[in-house]
Amino acid sequence: MAMNQGYGHADVYGPETRARRLPSVVRAPLEGRTWREFGYLMLSLPISTIAFSFAVTVTSLGAGLLITFLGIPVLAAGLAALRGFGALERARARALLGLDVADPQPMRAGPRGRTGKGGVTGWIGGVLKSGVSWRHLLYSVLHFPWAVFAFCVSLPLWVSGWGLLLYPLWQWVFPVYAGQDGLQLYGDRGHAFYLDSPFEIVATSVIGLILTLVTPWIMRGMTSVDRLMVAGLLGPSRLATRVVELESDRGVVVDTAAADLRRIERDLHDGAQARLVALAMDLGLAKEKLTEDPQAAARMVDEAHGEVKVALQELRDLARGIHPAVLTDRGLDAALSAVASRCTVPVTVEVDLATRPAPAIEGIAYFTVSELLQNVSKHARASRASVDVWRSDDRLMLQVTDDGRGGADTTAGSGLAGLAERLDAVDGILAVDSPAGGPTTVTAELPWRG
Repeated sequence: MAMNQGYGHADVYGPETRARRLPSVVRAPLEGRTWREFGYLMLSLPISTIAFSFAVTVTSLGAGLLITFLGIPVLAAGLAALRGFGALERARARALLGLDVADPQPMRAGPRGRTGKGGVTGWIGGVLKSGVSWRHLLYSVLHFPWAVFAFCVSLPLWVSGWGLLLYPLWQWVFPVYAGQDGLQLYGDRGHAFYLDSPFEIVATSVIGLILTLVTPWIMRGMTSVDRLMVAGLLGPSRLATRVVELESDRGVVVDTAAADLRRIERDLHDGAQARLVALAMDLGLAKEKLTEDPQAAARMVDEAHGEVKVALQELRDLARGIHPAVLTDRGLDAALSAVASRCTVPVTVEVDLATRPAPAIEGIAYFTVSELLQNVSKHARASRASVDVWRSDDRLMLQVTDDGRGGADTTAGSGLAGLAERLDAVDGILAVDSPAGGPTTVTAELPWRG
């Protein structure tokens, strides 16, 4: 009751919250994004004019001087300067458009190992051979006419819209600039006429309101073109981005393989190897006691026989961790059923595959499900789980679901994060849906490559 008396509905929501409840078309003229985009379009004309003039001048000068030894250095210096202009454009797009485009390629000397040249000569060769440099030149040439068009469209619409919308205000504050009795306009023959009736004033404001509401979306569309040009011509190419991704994936694969080798070595050293060493010592003692105390020797041989069984089981488990034989012989259905049988909760397995994927992908799918079921056994506190495997076009889909407590997160540095990195190394995807209280659904997507 005290809360109802102290706070009304008008106080529950702040001005920012109430503004967000307005339709986006009404909010757009007052949003910071609109004014930043308007500022971007206004700055584009002078900056593009300078860049276009410089690009045309330095390209013409360099081409004209190619008959001498000066043409190539002049052209390389011009392209390098345009790279600096591209850095300015990326910074401007980042500040005003919120577009973060990485530096496509740092300028460096040419490949000394292949050409044997470094220093200035290698730098000139590297700049001229770089596709990044020529894309910056292309951007400087193409962006100028677009900047002129965007400036000539956005500025008149934006200024006219606000001017007509606020006409009653500035007519009242500055009547001398509105004519004798209203807005002073001029006809085809230079005769002045005035907007002095209430209907004409209201109609003028309505036209201004329409322009003010529509212009932000027009500017948003024009800045979308700028976004495409900056990202496509001033950013890394798709090939370069893909190379970086593959290099990162290769590092993950190498680290994973090294970690697996260390794990296998540790398991052999601490497990089966140590047990076999102890077994050899016990058999040596039994051999010595065979003639003196046959009964004690028999007991020691019997104990050694049990140790052999344990060592064999450890070796089987280790081999299963490397690559289970049932996976090679009978495929995912049988291998995942064997994994599910070792889980601490009942697991339903359903594999709907007409053919088998590539062996490497099949192995990754097996270990992915195996690790997810281990998480269910150790952390989920679930009463049941299910595994579904199917094919969707050229992708292998895996889904593991449990009714446990939930809260699984790939960003928490857990085993799921490492699993996501392993899948990403082969162009796979791991998606986790695990709200607090459960249930948890983990979906993995792998390339088929069969």
